[in-house]
Amino acid sequence: MRLVVTIPAFNEEENIEEVIREIPREINGISDVKVLVLDDGSTDMTVKKAKNVGADYVISHKKNKGLAATFQDAVSAALERGADIIVNTDGDNHYNQSRIPDLIKPIVEKAADIVIGDREVRKLEYMPAANKYLNLFGSYCVSRLVGLKKTVDVSSGFRAYTSEAAMRISILSKYTYTHETLIQAIDHNLVIASVPIKARKVTRKSRLISSIPGHLARSILVISRVFTVYKPLRVLSFMGLVVFLPGFFLVLRFLYFYFFTARGGEGHIQSLIIAAILILLGFQIFVLGLIASAIGWNRKTLEEILFRNKRETYKKNLTK
Repeated sequence: MRLVVTIPAFNEEENIEEVIREIPREINGISDVKVLVLDDGSTDMTVKKAKNVGADYVISHKKNKGLAATFQDAVSAALERGADIIVNTDGDNHYNQSRIPDLIKPIVEKAADIVIGDREVRKLEYMPAANKYLNLFGSYCVSRLVGLKKTVDVSSGFRAYTSEAAMRISILSKYTYTHETLIQAIDHNLVIASVPIKARKVTRKSRLISSIPGHLARSILVISRVFTVYKPLRVLSFMGLVVFLPGFFLVLRFLYFYFFTARGGEGHIQSLIIAAILILLGFQIFVLGLIASAIGWNRKTLEEILFRNKRETYKKNLTK
């Protein structure tokens, strides 16, 4: 069984050597451990240092594409090189790579398809209180939305994937992949597990999070888009209900005035017109949800075709 550890990296010359050195090369149940660095257009010594310290594969983007695209390319590259299990870690040395054996254990034991390294955010003393509670709240909300019984660390990038899970995931976002992979995994009925890991303080400024409000807004946008793609009926039904209910109550209000006041409905026709518009709009949004849900079945068929095509392509690459 081959394990490929992928490291998306952009200008990580200060940390990349320590990250690679810490990756265990001998793990029970694993016959081969490889390290793949996906350089996202670095302008420093990241590539040279990664090669010097022993990275098995170093692939470079000609220009910076962002974290989500780099993660997707790293996963594809790992599959092309025969990975049975893929572990993704960060190039900033935020995660403790020595915990990789614990991270992949549920996969080796065939108990999970994806394993998330839980940073145990509540115990991180170096993390500012505002960041900590936003992380905890975000993890709780996303875990409940996707239907997980247990809250997982949805922002953790330290994860392990089976080759099948990796082939079934296709990242659409250009910002981050952590939330989207989780939503897609649930949609594909993949089993998700979580193990506690130790996270270190990153001394350099985050390149992904320039500001907490900005990161929060972008994350909400990504989650909303992905949910609309994968759960269109649920999302659009909720939106339709939000529009429909005010219209319905306006109708009840009009009927009250019409039947129980001396002037009847006189002077309240405007509210009845607004109610009709809202009810009609709410109904149209719901119908749109039904149409989108029907299209979703076609999407599932195409995703299954894509998965089988990937599986056959990677098998052929290995036999060459």
